[in-house]
Amino acid sequence: MHIVVMGCGRVGSTLAHHLQRLNHSVAVIDQNPIAFRRLGDGFQGKTIAGVGFDRDTLMAAGIEGADAFAAVSSGDNSNIIAARVARETFGVGHVVARIYDPLRAEVYERLGIPTIATVPWTANRLLKNIMGGTIDEEWRDPTGQIVMLHVNLAEAWVGEKLTSFEGATGSRVALISRFGKGELPTAQTVVQAGDELHVTVTDELTDTVRAAAAAGPTGGLH
Repeated sequence: MHIVVMGCGRVGSTLAHHLQRLNHSVAVIDQNPIAFRRLGDGFQGKTIAGVGFDRDTLMAAGIEGADAFAAVSSGDNSNIIAARVARETFGVGHVVARIYDPLRAEVYERLGIPTIATVPWTANRLLKNIMGGTIDEEWRDPTGQIVMLHVNLAEAWVGEKLTSFEGATGSRVALISRFGKGELPTAQTVVQAGDELHVTVTDELTDTVRAAAAAGPTGGLH
């Protein structure tokens, strides 16, 4: 595959090296030629100094034959414009843009441009490392708003219906890991000792899930 990467910061250079190790053809675009120093002497791909959404710059990077395009510069506007040009003008099938503003990311997702909202993802990873506790983040949708959490419930939840936990938190239990096997919950499913829940929830409710999982059904959440 041929992949064009716009932005040669830490993310872009790391991505370019990873793609090269997978034996893909890579071209990296950046406005600042000095940024290409991050790639080091071992980089075998192409480097193009220029504006990432400029047609001539993109064509010099081989966008017309590209299988994928990643816009990972430090500017939201530049990333989304470049991504739309790659998708709409050159017909690149796989396009992704890094967006710092999660509200913008949600809008662009609706336009069909997959985005990575870095601020929510980073904030939640930091929270996990700082706070520890009963939940781990397993998956996050590209807008950064919907999360799947791996939840270990306090013993106080044993014997309670999962619907009680969902009602207390506004979450949805997607599946349960029980005795090493995955199970789909029903409205009658009761929490057993050792259950591990895989819970989907909106980003703003993760603290509620964390508190409820640790406190139990009478933890004063109401």
